[in-house]
Amino acid sequence: MRGATVTRADLCEAVHEEVGLTRQDCSELVERTLELMVQALEKGEQVKLSGFGVFQVRSKNARMGRNPKTGEPAAIEPRRVIGFRASQVMKARVDRALADK
Repeated sequence: MRGATVTRADLCEAVHEEVGLTRQDCSELVERTLELMVQALEKGEQVKLSGFGVFQVRSKNARMGRNPKTGEPAAIEPRRVIGFRASQVMKARVDRALADK
């Protein structure tokens, strides 16, 4: 994989090189996987990828904030956000990789 950002195309290419499926099949596999994750999150379900982490939908309450440009108070509506919590395995790998640099 190249660059500082991993794209869908990078994921497809990595699957193609590792598994040997056609690029079209790899693209469909990656797209379907992401679509299933989105569908689960839309239903409010957790998406747990063992050894990677957990994606989950959280509800945030309404609160008062401020416009950063003007400093004026502004109401922030209640909303749902997607959170990610990395697994201990992933945290350890990233820590080791960053320590080696």
